[in-house]
Amino acid sequence: MPLPTLVTFLVFCQALGAGVGAFTAVWSELSYVKAMRDGKIDVAERAHLLIIGHGLRYGMTLLLISSFGLIVVAYLKNATPQPALSASYWTLIALALVVITVSSALARKRLPFKIASATLFTAWWFLVYLSFGWFSLSFGAAVMSFIVTAVIFYAVLYYARLLALP
Repeated sequence: MPLPTLVTFLVFCQALGAGVGAFTAVWSELSYVKAMRDGKIDVAERAHLLIIGHGLRYGMTLLLISSFGLIVVAYLKNATPQPALSASYWTLIALALVVITVSSALARKRLPFKIASATLFTAWWFLVYLSFGWFSLSFGAAVMSFIVTAVIFYAVLYYARLLALP
């Protein structure tokens, strides 16, 4: 496979992974609100949420493998500047680690659902914007933007859940 085709494929995979993750994050929020309307999650709803969890896992795996592939290709081509030296790359990696860490803490019930949900929702959408190249901030500005956006999503999701209750 020629290198330009490989790079295009890896960029597509990275964007696809971020898109799958963001789509399943939205889907999981809607499914959780629907499941919690009666106050408990039954067996079918739990199975549905587990399928969504697999989508989130596959999206993250695809995103990270393609990002690593892009770094390797850039290194082999002796590209200057190296993408691993850019703020957007480290923002992407930091957000991926945030998603992994917060998901793990949520699964172990060490983080409240409302905070974890808003953080994950925001992180996935930031990953989409980074993957598509729509987001070009320094690392510090990206972190501050992430925090502010997560707080906004916390409030939006909190009130959406309140409105969805019977």
